[in-house]
Amino acid sequence: MRTELVSEPGLADQPNEDFASVGLPASGQGGSLVVLDGVTPPRTATGCLHSVPWFTARLGGALTELTVSLPDLPLAEALSRGIARTAAAHAETCDLSHPRTPQATVVLARWSAAAFEYLVLSDSALLLEAPDGTLTPVLDVRLARLPRSALVSDAVIDAGLRNKEGGFFTAAADPAVAARAVTGVLPRGAVRTLAALTDGAARWVEKFGEGDWADCLALVRKQGAQALVDRVRELERADAADGRAFLGRSKTHDDATVVYAEL
Repeated sequence: MRTELVSEPGLADQPNEDFASVGLPASGQGGSLVVLDGVTPPRTATGCLHSVPWFTARLGGALTELTVSLPDLPLAEALSRGIARTAAAHAETCDLSHPRTPQATVVLARWSAAAFEYLVLSDSALLLEAPDGTLTPVLDVRLARLPRSALVSDAVIDAGLRNKEGGFFTAAADPAVAARAVTGVLPRGAVRTLAALTDGAARWVEKFGEGDWADCLALVRKQGAQALVDRVRELERADAADGRAFLGRSKTHDDATVVYAEL
């Protein structure tokens, strides 16, 4: 087995709000992967005393422990427990009912000698390659399918779309959101390679259109995860200097994380 992990903040002087880990059980069989993309908070109040990196570190640490130590626990239940554990850590000091309480997108994967499990919540991506080279992107497309006219402001999004039916879901303070994730189980032999990307790295495909998901995985395999992040940074700088045809109102640089594993 070979793994590679790269995580880079959007701005060097700002904290990285992503979290990534790969866990390998002491038995030597199987493993797990956790990738979180913390949702950048608004400039207004969030009802919480804690930062997004605090939240992703807490939730990511809990998910790493749960997916490794409880191999029979379904991933959705692991996410539910991880959210509950993290919420309990600041429920007495913070208003967890606030729509912008710290939150994150989630990618989980776990494999054993018999099975491969996955979970995706919100707009990070998981790429699964079969032994014959067939690539399957596992995506939660609810946010991408919302009409741009519905995303006119943070206030409108928070009031009617964020963690709401008909909108999209992230891991915040409600454990029940785990049931909204995209999940599945495959035979272990159905997956030979996987990659998890936060949307800052997935920009190579989703925003700049440099290739499809198969091209993206091929780039990471041949040149490394850092090469993908470096190329995204080049595209961001060029587009920002040339009228922002691709970036539009998006931030110029976003936190970018790539975890690649050959099983």
